[in-house]
Amino acid sequence: MDLGLRGKVALVAASSKGLGRAVAEELAAEGAHLVMCARGKATLEETAESIRHRSAVRVVDVAADVSDPKDAARVVKAAFDEFGQVDILVTNSGGPPSGSFENLTPEMWDTATSLLLKSAVELTRAVLPGMKERRWGRILNVTSVAAKQPIERLMLSNSLRAAVIGFARTLANEVAPFNVTVNNLLPGYTRTDRVQELARASAGNAGGSDTDIVSRWEKEIPMGRLGEPREFAALAAFLASERASYITGTSIAVDGGFIRSLP
Repeated sequence: MDLGLRGKVALVAASSKGLGRAVAEELAAEGAHLVMCARGKATLEETAESIRHRSAVRVVDVAADVSDPKDAARVVKAAFDEFGQVDILVTNSGGPPSGSFENLTPEMWDTATSLLLKSAVELTRAVLPGMKERRWGRILNVTSVAAKQPIERLMLSNSLRAAVIGFARTLANEVAPFNVTVNNLLPGYTRTDRVQELARASAGNAGGSDTDIVSRWEKEIPMGRLGEPREFAALAAFLASERASYITGTSIAVDGGFIRSLP
């Protein structure tokens, strides 16, 4: 299937590892040029060079923290300087710390809001005018199944990822006449550093080992295993494509059946 992505320009946030890296690799394999960003410069440069080596696409990498509006603006400027446009935006970031409500300070709420919600808003604000002018664009927000099925002790993630979905669903209607789609991707438990971090935190609170926690999660997933980043990335590439031109305002889980509610 030709996804029609060859020559498109994709900005993928938090793409040095995990789900962001998998999405960047998948888009590059489809022929899209990349602008990548992440906080860790060394890992980002290594990932970018690996993609350059394997795919015949141009890759720009910018060390940046997308929770800082100035850094977000710098990433978009690098994209415009190199390519003149951004056709596909994938908003993504690391996750906030776990904790119950009583253990979360106002400062932690502010930091998480900047990380999860404001980063998506500011990146979108920067690239949307060009998408509307060209009458073509794809905005994908990487959120979490926690936005639909709250997960124990993930108060910050449960709350703010749901806010991203509200933002995206409203925006989707506003920009649909310009052939710009806005969709959310909800990863479930996937084999990433973030999930290992959550497993360690859960093991520390409940006792037992990381392996015990992962095994418990796998028992809650109908498919009986964690997801792989490439399985998530396959959906991202499709939603970014020309083939998905009539899909907008959706929130699609890639979770092995973990969410128990009706779609």
